[in-house]
Amino acid sequence: MSKLAEPQKILSDEQLIEGMLAGKSSAFEMTVALHHQRMLTIAKAIIGEAFAEEIVQDAWLSAIRSLGEFAGRSSLQTWLIQITANAAKTRLRREKRQVSLDENWQQSESDERFDHTGHWREHISQWDIDTPEAIVANHQLSEIIHQAFEQLPPQQQAILTLYDLQDETMPEICNILGISASNARVLLHRARSAIHQQIQHYQENN
Repeated sequence: MSKLAEPQKILSDEQLIEGMLAGKSSAFEMTVALHHQRMLTIAKAIIGEAFAEEIVQDAWLSAIRSLGEFAGRSSLQTWLIQITANAAKTRLRREKRQVSLDENWQQSESDERFDHTGHWREHISQWDIDTPEAIVANHQLSEIIHQAFEQLPPQQQAILTLYDLQDETMPEICNILGISASNARVLLHRARSAIHQQIQHYQENN
């Protein structure tokens, strides 16, 4: 009688890098599984859908070539995101395309929401769910949130991922995405509002 396959253990950044440097395909496959989607989100936010996959493939190649230089001053994920962002910005300049990460945000948001410095008069709204565990425990709600996230524009997906899920600072996010702090706050507010609306709709009907 064959044994059931044991769940694959998630390796640390150090173990993944050591494995990739040693040429272990399993380490590379796990790294891709962990980080590819976030890298793709960043690429889409900067340069759009058409070039995103190509940018991420180039970023992976650059990362593999530079593994020996990774000093561990940041997490592996942050390092990969930065490589992706740099690759996307370089391609954007080469293509001479004018892609706005915050197109029409000025027209769609009331000026009354901002002070003279371009910051929100009120703090960016926080999640109004009891606990993150409560969301995860509710499979149906988790699926609704996932679908709502997938429907967000790429730039909103990127900033929500970086700020709320990866705990990156606003200055670092602005550097990665190449946007101003006021624009980043607008994008984050839009993304959170869209998710909140879906959560509220679910709660009102259940």
